[in-house]
Amino acid sequence: MKAFVLLGALVATGYANLPTHPSTPAMTSETAAATGTVYDYTVQTIDGKNVKLSQYKGKKLLIVNTASECGYTPQYKELEELYKKHGDKVTVLGFPANNFGGQEPGTNEQISLFCEKNYGVTFPLFSKVSVKGDDAAPLYKFLADKTKNGAVGDAPSWNFCKYLVDEKGQVVAFYPSKVKPMSEELVAAILK
Repeated sequence: MKAFVLLGALVATGYANLPTHPSTPAMTSETAAATGTVYDYTVQTIDGKNVKLSQYKGKKLLIVNTASECGYTPQYKELEELYKKHGDKVTVLGFPANNFGGQEPGTNEQISLFCEKNYGVTFPLFSKVSVKGDDAAPLYKFLADKTKNGAVGDAPSWNFCKYLVDEKGQVVAFYPSKVKPMSEELVAAILK
């Protein structure tokens, strides 16, 4: 009975309709769809130029957090192979990050040289960012927030985690580090 009186008082004063957090919309049964796309974001290339991700409209994207001193670092080779073999369908976007055990200590210039020299990387690389936690780059906060992207709630758990984005900028899948870029699973998703 007391709960109904309290609820009645809240409704009468308008407080029952406030969102639970000022920057978060109130959750309803309709809040399952994405509230944005990756095209809403501008990122910085590894050489310091601003790029709107909307320039990639019409192609799938594979967004990968990378590192130069990780057991998964050889995936750079497969990422480049994927980019060359299926570049008509997908663009690989590499985001160096130092979130996991200090495995990306280099500067943007050092990272760029390392990738070119050791793996012949030609796919787009971006400035080093944080990919998880309070200081995560805005793009990575979006990628890991299902209430915003509509599909995925996973933040990278290690280097070389992958987000697949469709031709309309919608996040469609998350792949952990162990899924290789040229795996049947990932290539099939890109080609479908």
